[in-house]
Amino acid sequence: MTTKDRLIDKAKEAFVMAIEIYNKPSIQYRLEGFSFFICNAWELMLKAYLIKRDGEESVYYTDKKNRTISLENCIQRVFTNEKAPLRKNLEKVVELRNTSTHFITEEYEAVYIPLLQACVFNFVDKMKEFHNIDMTEVIPENFITLSVKLRSLDETEIRGKYTSQVAEKLLAAQRQLEPLIDNNNSKFAIRIEHYHYNTKNRNEATEFYHIEKEAAQGVRIIHDVKNPNDTHKYNAKACIREINKRIEKNGIELFFNDKKIQFNQYHFQLFVNYFGLKENEKMCFIYQVSSQPQYSYSQQAIDFIFDEIKKSPKTIIGDLKEKMKKSTPGAKDSK
Repeated sequence: MTTKDRLIDKAKEAFVMAIEIYNKPSIQYRLEGFSFFICNAWELMLKAYLIKRDGEESVYYTDKKNRTISLENCIQRVFTNEKAPLRKNLEKVVELRNTSTHFITEEYEAVYIPLLQACVFNFVDKMKEFHNIDMTEVIPENFITLSVKLRSLDETEIRGKYTSQVAEKLLAAQRQLEPLIDNNNSKFAIRIEHYHYNTKNRNEATEFYHIEKEAAQGVRIIHDVKNPNDTHKYNAKACIREINKRIEKNGIELFFNDKKIQFNQYHFQLFVNYFGLKENEKMCFIYQVSSQPQYSYSQQAIDFIFDEIKKSPKTIIGDLKEKMKKSTPGAKDSK
């Protein structure tokens, strides 16, 4: 077995250990343990990639031949764009690992969980891209989502619970990360959001509340709140990319006119037009900012199109094209 292969095997094991530690409810040290093992997994995987790309000597310091380079060095060499969300995510997770060796509080989880989940998904993507290894064959896909139960940070409670130095460090981390999460994509952070709905059926509820008429603080029930930047964040190009990734990952072969094809813009528009996705607010959001509307799509739209492809990949494109021709009199044939 080569050095590269040994590194990959250890990277897979470190990744599984990170997930298992985080998702095991009896472990109190899970955030610290997760940050250590996920960083270890990244370091081993990136060193294997550098050996593959640049040779085995590339993972050693030039002036210290018996010492391999750090994870920070690996990140800089592989992800050369300092502004790339994936690189910024990794740097923040490394920062958390370094903090964990000194002192950390349980509330750090509320601050860092969006970054940790993105870090997990990024690792799965890069193992496939760099080494053609599908991590869902190592650990079931449903386990890759981190198990978390959170409540928002309360500054007054934090300051009452910890010394001023500890409280300020935690709150400063929150203030620093919030704008970065808002201004970066899912490669940097996966938002963890909780929605509360008002229902009269107790069997549908997971939590209960009551309205106090004499309460000092007033509240307002909001029946429907949507931020399209969160719910409909994919343009057509991004949808096509995600659908192609799923097609490849699932080993599906898409055909049209008995020829194997790659899902493209024309095929995407076939689905959008035939199934009326633009008229379905769960699937599509329309930005009316000018005379020419802009369209963005939800994760549900991607799921729907992929599920339809999966049902009949050899005939779905041809079937939709024929149905569209019949429903549009005078429509010209298009490839």
